[in-house]
Amino acid sequence: MPTALITGASSGIGAEFARQLAQRQSDLVLVARSEDALQQLARQLQAQYSIQTTVIACDLTKPEATERVYRETEGRGVSIDLLVNNAGFGDYGAFSLRDRSKLLAMVQLNVTALVDLTHRFLVPMQQRRRGSIINVGSIAGFQPLPYLAVYAATKAFVLSFSESLWAENRNTGVKVLAVCPGPTDTNFAKIAGLSDSDSQSQPKNQNAIDSPETVVKDALSALKKDQPSAVVGSIFNQIITTLPRFLSRSTLVTSIEKQFRPKEKL
Repeated sequence: MPTALITGASSGIGAEFARQLAQRQSDLVLVARSEDALQQLARQLQAQYSIQTTVIACDLTKPEATERVYRETEGRGVSIDLLVNNAGFGDYGAFSLRDRSKLLAMVQLNVTALVDLTHRFLVPMQQRRRGSIINVGSIAGFQPLPYLAVYAATKAFVLSFSESLWAENRNTGVKVLAVCPGPTDTNFAKIAGLSDSDSQSQPKNQNAIDSPETVVKDALSALKKDQPSAVVGSIFNQIITTLPRFLSRSTLVTSIEKQFRPKEKL
């Protein structure tokens, strides 16, 4: 039975990856900060699908956490067949006014931890000549986002990094995918501070907000097809990621700045 390791598995897209992979009879290693939420999900999926689950409660914004995750899987003799780097967060507001430590923690989680875990688990996958890695990016990675500047930059990194690894590994038996969702029904906006702001950037059309179920279903389909990247969810996401091809960089970022500018600054 294959084993998948999922970061940010306690809620949202990460928890949905756990559910859909368990349904496909994959054992799971669940990683997130909230041990209670992980244990509850693990018990539920074990009972429902008769799979094995391992819970690793740790904070991946801490530099030493990735070492712990790797050592615990090694110590248990668990071989990871699918790595899902899902953990990440955003922070809304003018860059110069945001808390510097939070921004650096975002880079640590969204980029450094993702690179570290990818490297640690890619090498044994290459040695076995099989395995898959899904890095959860965002449609934010296709263009700069004023007031979400660091978040968008981290997701641009994830997209470029993942597509490069896809090309490097075409003859190794390892698949690498950057999955790029748009607005999704998760806690992202609340954690980023978007839900409590007067920003005009929040989708007003509920049809433009995807469910985690749709995102994960589309992601696993794209992985099966061995795509380097996939914009998943509604047609609005496809439109948003295509528009930058037809606009100058200055026109694009000026337009986005007006859309994302906090209302009180208008």
